[in-house]
Amino acid sequence: MERNYLRSADVVLLPGARTGRDPARSIKPGPRRQPAGVVAATQRERLLDGLVRTVAERGYQHATVSDICRAAGVTRPVFYELFSGKEDAFLAAHRYGTGVVLRRMAAAFAAESDWCHGIRQALGAMLQLLAGTPAFATMAVIEIEAVGPEGRRERDQLLTRFRAFFAEAPQLPCGITVDELVDAVVGGVYSAIHRRIDSGRTDQLPELLPVLSMFCLAPFLGPAEAAERLGVAGTAERLGLAEAPERVEAGIGEDPSCTRIDPANTGQ
Repeated sequence: MERNYLRSADVVLLPGARTGRDPARSIKPGPRRQPAGVVAATQRERLLDGLVRTVAERGYQHATVSDICRAAGVTRPVFYELFSGKEDAFLAAHRYGTGVVLRRMAAAFAAESDWCHGIRQALGAMLQLLAGTPAFATMAVIEIEAVGPEGRRERDQLLTRFRAFFAEAPQLPCGITVDELVDAVVGGVYSAIHRRIDSGRTDQLPELLPVLSMFCLAPFLGPAEAAERLGVAGTAERLGLAEAPERVEAGIGEDPSCTRIDPANTGQ
């Protein structure tokens, strides 16, 4: 059974999980008004929620600052006190939200002593988070492309950060660059998630967990061993993968000079 890392009292919500006009975050006027720092932080949160929901609904290109402010219940002057413009606010929401996702993935990964199960649990945590907050999933995965060069740079930097989850992966045959293979795997996972969200099936993202887990592990272990380690006998065959002769032919595990990475030297 997959663990649910979202059922915790101290869960930090993704931007877009609440409406910008959430009554619980209304700012009371008068002599008992909250301190200025608290007011600014609350207004910022509401604007990020408003931006995510507005962008998910209308698209980045068609969303205006006025639309975002209206959704957040915050005035335009306050918006420009906190952000230099729509792109700045979008990138702030993206960085904050993806930071939440990565931290939740890291916690799920660290809870497992085995690398294979850690990968599976990290993927599960990510898929649950995105499925549970479809507005953020749309904004962060689909609409990031409409932001332009800064958006693409932000996305590329995010994908690079996923290398950390593969620090304990078995070493590959000499001559193969691990980072390049990891980047290819991460790119494939991102593409599968992108297609599911873009087709309006964000709520079905957790269904991708078995195939994405195999996809992440098979290049390092071979399909048969990956399926065995994940406890999903028959998955390799159902996916049309061979019994792993390519793993033998490639020489994985054959060259004594290619050893496993020492986790103590990965900085994790």
